[in-house]
Amino acid sequence: MSDRHDLLHEFPEHRDRIHELKATNNHFARLFDEYHEVDQSIHRMVDNIEPACDERMEAMKRHRLHLKDELYAMMKAAEA
Repeated sequence: MSDRHDLLHEFPEHRDRIHELKATNNHFARLFDEYHEVDQSIHRMVDNIEPACDERMEAMKRHRLHLKDELYAMMKAAEA
């Protein structure tokens, strides 16, 4: 079983802000959903449920990281 990378596990200290942004910011909500779709796809690849070559898996992991960085920046900006 692969490690969990969902945003609530990655940023437990921002749980309330994540819920708030999902409800009030359409762009954040769309990126949040995309992040979780990519994360689930990576989990299926790692667990050998969905076949994938190493290059595709690495590209998906980079995409997930990019989304996480963008979502985190939005969480931090909402703090200010």
